[in-house]
Amino acid sequence: MGAEARGPGRHRARRAGVGAAPGGKRAVRRLRSLLFVPGDRPERMEKALSLGADALILDLEDAVAPSRKGEARDAVRAFLDAPRDGGPALFVRVNPLDGTLVADDVAALRGAGFDGLVLPKAEGRASVARLRALLPGGYRILPVASETPRAVFTLGDYDGHGLAGLTWGAEDLPAAIGASSAREADGGYTDPYKVVRALTLFGAHAAGVPAIETVYPDFRDTDGLAAYAARGRRDGFTGMMAIHPAQVAIINAAFTPGEAEVAHARAVVALFAANPGAGALQLDGRMVDAPHLKAAERLLEQVD
Repeated sequence: MGAEARGPGRHRARRAGVGAAPGGKRAVRRLRSLLFVPGDRPERMEKALSLGADALILDLEDAVAPSRKGEARDAVRAFLDAPRDGGPALFVRVNPLDGTLVADDVAALRGAGFDGLVLPKAEGRASVARLRALLPGGYRILPVASETPRAVFTLGDYDGHGLAGLTWGAEDLPAAIGASSAREADGGYTDPYKVVRALTLFGAHAAGVPAIETVYPDFRDTDGLAAYAARGRRDGFTGMMAIHPAQVAIINAAFTPGEAEVAHARAVVALFAANPGAGALQLDGRMVDAPHLKAAERLLEQVD
């Protein structure tokens, strides 16, 4: 029994805009910021509700030591069962499908009210289907789609059915192949991981789901985070994961269009509406054509 089967869970999923829709298709509310919260820290979960993140990821995987997995499952379940009205979307990151821990994760979550599952070490549609078989219901799934070498070759395999988005990571993959780091000395990604980031971005858009940028590890470097998030939005990502509460406001700002951007987009749409059939038009001394119209419409979909 999943989120669609329980009253509170169903209500929360509808408010958050990430619950199931007929045929598995939906218009997901913008997920600008998704904040990780350790599953064995219930006091942090409660505090995180008011931090302004669009979603919380209650973590049963990397943030929890093996000896505390059971405690974390109990804490997450209690948090999910607590009555509340509204608030951020609630996701749970379970353990990978290739291990033994995920069975206990889904057993603890069965029947709870929440919005989605984050699937680490996902490897295409088959892994999504396996998780859905383990825990049926109206939960959306957010695959971390780049953490194994095989996963890289499945980034174009996702069809969007039942997904909340697609995201990637730059930590597990280098460890899996024996690389010393995914980053240059200046913090930028080395070439192999630039490729993986790009493939995740295009894989998400090919599947018609939000592309979620990976975390920025140095939570004290606010200027670096702002620049990183801005590049993500520039490149086509629609949101980003956060590992610390201090990152949430910066990420939200980076992935929220400014007033000037919105005004320009409305002007582009209005111009083409006033000139039906036109291929290219002039706006403020610059030419605009079909790609500009499509970009404007996409931006307005996000803010309206």
